[in-house]
Amino acid sequence: DEKSAVIDTASGVSYELFIMPSALSNKQLGDSLSVYTYLQVRDDAHVLFGFVSNEEKRFFHLLLSVPGVGPKTAFSIVSHITLEQAVKAVRSNTVKLFSEIPGIGKKTAMKILLELSVKFKTEFKFEQQLSSDDKTVIDALVELGYKKSEAQQLFEKLPKELSIEKKIQEALRMSVQK
Repeated sequence: DEKSAVIDTASGVSYELFIMPSALSNKQLGDSLSVYTYLQVRDDAHVLFGFVSNEEKRFFHLLLSVPGVGPKTAFSIVSHITLEQAVKAVRSNTVKLFSEIPGIGKKTAMKILLELSVKFKTEFKFEQQLSSDDKTVIDALVELGYKKSEAQQLFEKLPKELSIEKKIQEALRMSVQK
């Protein structure tokens, strides 16, 4: 289902880019396209995976944290189901959603379901309660070098009425005072 292309750079390095079919649905040859990417570096190739949204990329990263799931498998899953569908499948223990994806057998589907259920109980419960602005604050703190758990702990101590910028500044101030 996924599409791929080879991107040649001026420096002579070539990348294989796998991209979501939905990203190309309304595009014509020559149209520009912006995507969120993940680079897999292997001995024999540099492979890029392109995503239409940051949510797709985050779902992809979550799947990569499942032992035995590599970039190609994770990309195939993200190409076929959304994060919301995965959450529903995990909550209802529906192995079939994953096992119907080409290249994923029942055993792998069960492993993914089990691993995601553990991850959703820890990470997902917290994230479901956050607005997009709150996620932006936490993501910014992670980009500044904090572990996600540290960023979440700092965030929980912040006054709710502050703007995104003020929350980030306050979190940095609080962490320096420790």
